[in-house]
Amino acid sequence: MTRVAIIGAGIGGLTAALLLAARGCEVTLCEAAATPGGKLHTIILDGVAIDSGPTVLTLRPVFESIFAEAGLSLADHLDLTPLDCLARHAWEDGSGLDLFPDTARNADAIGVFAGLEAARGYAAFALKSRQIFETLEPSFLQVPQPGLGGLLRRAGPGLARVSPFTTLWGALAGYFKDARLRQLFARYATYCGSSPFSAPATLMLIAHAEQRGVWRIEGGMQQLAEAFATQARALGAVLHLDTPVAEILARNGRVSGVRLAEGEIVAADYVIANADLTALGSGLFGSAAREAVAGMLTGAKPSLSAVTFAATGSHSGFDLAHHNLFFSNDCGAEFGALAAGRIPGDPTVYLCAPGPGRYFALINAPPGASPGTGEVEDSLSATLLKMRNCGLELDIAGLQATGPTDFARRFPASRGALYGRALTGWRDSFNRPGARTRLPGLLLAGGSVHPGPGLPMAALSGRVAAHCVLAKI
Repeated sequence: MTRVAIIGAGIGGLTAALLLAARGCEVTLCEAAATPGGKLHTIILDGVAIDSGPTVLTLRPVFESIFAEAGLSLADHLDLTPLDCLARHAWEDGSGLDLFPDTARNADAIGVFAGLEAARGYAAFALKSRQIFETLEPSFLQVPQPGLGGLLRRAGPGLARVSPFTTLWGALAGYFKDARLRQLFARYATYCGSSPFSAPATLMLIAHAEQRGVWRIEGGMQQLAEAFATQARALGAVLHLDTPVAEILARNGRVSGVRLAEGEIVAADYVIANADLTALGSGLFGSAAREAVAGMLTGAKPSLSAVTFAATGSHSGFDLAHHNLFFSNDCGAEFGALAAGRIPGDPTVYLCAPGPGRYFALINAPPGASPGTGEVEDSLSATLLKMRNCGLELDIAGLQATGPTDFARRFPASRGALYGRALTGWRDSFNRPGARTRLPGLLLAGGSVHPGPGLPMAALSGRVAAHCVLAKI
């Protein structure tokens, strides 16, 4: 029986564990935290559970196909509710716009918001985002190793449609004259922890991904991790929580297992590292792992981090949707501050309102920042002021703040960067490492490797890593 050790119970590691256990491998998954999920994280505040990582499920077919490959049905294990309103957007000038999983409905809403020309621009933008998604989904997102040469072979003439060499901000100017709409759709860059002024226009594909539907998970996002973990165990995988891995071991030029922090050796024919690539590259898993990924981080800049606030309380003055965005008055100044290593004084605020009296707010922050008490208080004040200026009064009863230092503690060597390599130009998408390393038997998964951050992408990375193992059996 093929033995596989997996480091990290993020969604990539859980996906690999589920698929490999379903194919009869002897799977041992070790997670340093007390619960599975990785960046799927829940804060308990005043006895209430609040999602403090991803807050919805997108690209549902990715997860359905993974469960189906394991002989399971996703619908049997999760209660999913589609969102009618993808997000509610607000500006300090009193304007607002709701977007929906329906392009025609969005065009109508944008026409009311900014006029007929803007509606036509949105229709063209939506078509372009669909073309990009349909070109890159099979030819890039689902393949084991990224690379421009391979993409050229697979995508062929269709590559000309995906605008890989244009920045997102530059591309949006061709569709939207209204600065508010450019600012709104430029937020897709932050889904990858990047700036729209440097990230490639290919990120427009996120718009089409959302048009395919967004779902809320009843009971909270942690239920997704629990469903993966429970079914992996049922198929024979062994999951060890509160079990950090100290070293990836090699013998005779090939991976041989892992050594746990407590000293126990877990022998393995394959090891899948579902950890931030910087942890391997900095030597936190030993010299064999460091040498296996040598050069993979060359030229990489860390993505954005965040300051977040989980809160209980009440609100007034604004009808909240599940997802809400309150925009900065100056998009350029906001990302300029982040590029300079500062938390913006006038931030764009994301606010999730998953249920009565529960809130999760997020503003972007530079990686490596160590905000002291005063800076956290300033960030909270700026967050509350932004929402108030857009019409929302939030009366806080309980509060827990999390910043880059906290994220760096949870994800060692990451500097608190939440999305791996920042996309600072078109090459970065192709420079993100794939599943294979220089050490035979050692594979990579997670949001810091190909195809990138976000739950669906991390799940795809875990599936790719599992398929690499199965191809060798």
